[in-house]
Amino acid sequence: MQNRHFEHWPKLPKKLVVPESSIFSNLEMSAARYPNQKAIYYYGKSMTYSELLTEVNSLAGYLQNVLKVKKEEKVLLLMQNSPQFIISYYAIIRSGAVVVPINPMLLSHELEFYMKDCQISTAIIGQELYANIQPLVQSTTLENLLIASYSDYIDDGYELELPAEVSAQPQTWKDPSHHLWRDCLNVKERPNPFDSSPDDLIVLPYTSGTTGLPKGCMHTNSTVQANVAGGAVWGRVSASNVHLSTLPFFHVTGMVQSMHVPIYTGGTMVIMTRWNRQTALELINRQKCTNWIAISTMIIDFISNPQLEANKISSLIGISGGGATLPEAVGEKLEKLTGLTFLEGYGLSETIAQTHSNPVERPKMQCLGIPFFDVDARIIDPATMKELGMNEVGEIVVHGHQVMTGYYNREDENESAFIMLDGKRFFRTGDMGRCDEEGYFFIVDRVKRMINSAGYKVWPTEVESYLYRHPAVQQACVVGIPDERKGEAVKAFVILNPEYEGKIDEAEIIEWSKNQMAAYKYPRVIEFRAKFPMTSSGKILWRQLKEEEEQRAVKHSEV
Repeated sequence: MQNRHFEHWPKLPKKLVVPESSIFSNLEMSAARYPNQKAIYYYGKSMTYSELLTEVNSLAGYLQNVLKVKKEEKVLLLMQNSPQFIISYYAIIRSGAVVVPINPMLLSHELEFYMKDCQISTAIIGQELYANIQPLVQSTTLENLLIASYSDYIDDGYELELPAEVSAQPQTWKDPSHHLWRDCLNVKERPNPFDSSPDDLIVLPYTSGTTGLPKGCMHTNSTVQANVAGGAVWGRVSASNVHLSTLPFFHVTGMVQSMHVPIYTGGTMVIMTRWNRQTALELINRQKCTNWIAISTMIIDFISNPQLEANKISSLIGISGGGATLPEAVGEKLEKLTGLTFLEGYGLSETIAQTHSNPVERPKMQCLGIPFFDVDARIIDPATMKELGMNEVGEIVVHGHQVMTGYYNREDENESAFIMLDGKRFFRTGDMGRCDEEGYFFIVDRVKRMINSAGYKVWPTEVESYLYRHPAVQQACVVGIPDERKGEAVKAFVILNPEYEGKIDEAEIIEWSKNQMAAYKYPRVIEFRAKFPMTSSGKILWRQLKEEEEQRAVKHSEV
């Protein structure tokens, strides 16, 4: 373990004592300490910690007593940022079950995989997602839908712009398998006595691997608490902090930093269901937000708002995030406006968010930061597994309290996901990087083919599999191309079947793709090719195509 980074360690202890209690107990403790403190502000309406705990317990009781959810059962949570997401998440844990948080942008045939992988029988959803999930009731193991309307939690007099999903009036269904949110809470069921241990599985965030198939990352109370407690200490936050929650809660960074950490400390969450830069500006100004965790695309959009003035965001004392590197010019503009440096970090679903973060006293731009509390991070040669030296490029591997226990139902992949070094179990991140002479880590390239589009992970093999369903497509190769706003955009190179040549254009395939996969996945650019560069064994040289796009982008920027 290299300790060079300790020379630049923030003015904090170097070790972290991880709580041995449940994530749910964090809410109980904050409700006991700050019963009348504002836990949530949501489009004009507030909820205290006492009220939040009451609704969590009522929903947990309904899950146990009415829907018969059992301990360790997997419960799907398909919802956008809202009070109901938080209530559902903590209620599932309170019931002894496991949260399976899924991207609400996924379509029916994509969601079917999770039903089968986790044998889901109960799903808690936002009503706007009903059409995507309803076809799976009875056709899979899914039996019960608990359906929420976001408008139940807003102030009718709220004068700022509302997302359509938030302003929509509650719908009703007569199907006995459909349970309406308000009806469930009004029953006021009492949950069974709570029993939980540090090693209990509580959440399965899904990621994808080199095959493109999603994999559930098994996280326990202990692995999640490591980054919740660590995030609170590193961020120096308390009950007095007001957090602007814009990152999606289903994603590990938003889940930990914008939901769990505020609840752990008793702070206030100002929740946005959909990103809107003007709404974000008004909320920061009116609610006096102090902390904001964001991805670079949000920051870029926010900074470009012509109505942005320094005095409107003067309450901010910390802005941080990750997902993609923030362009230096944007970071400099942000610093001029706020006096704050955007603190970048690094983590994965497998590590329930951060393993690295920049110290507030000495951050570096376009840098992952230094290893987090008790994290042993190293650079290895991915072929020989030997540890490399300073500034040598290799694969980043990490050992720490926050590392998952393994992939759910993927024993074969668990064997290749971890290696032993000096008697420790390290997770192989699949990301190529280097560590400088001061112990700061930088990403250089990715071992895997993952495309990072506005913070969303897109797996080329999955997109290719959908493209192959189109009758015109003979071969497809998907790569990420540089995009100033998103970091990367999805591009597909396509060889057409002879009978379709000259009879179909790129726009038609893009339009078709929109109906086949989630909005962040489908290709924004299609290029027809007569042939692909190939290896002698017949494999497509996708890296060569990607390099051509990068060179094209460089030439374009020089014009």
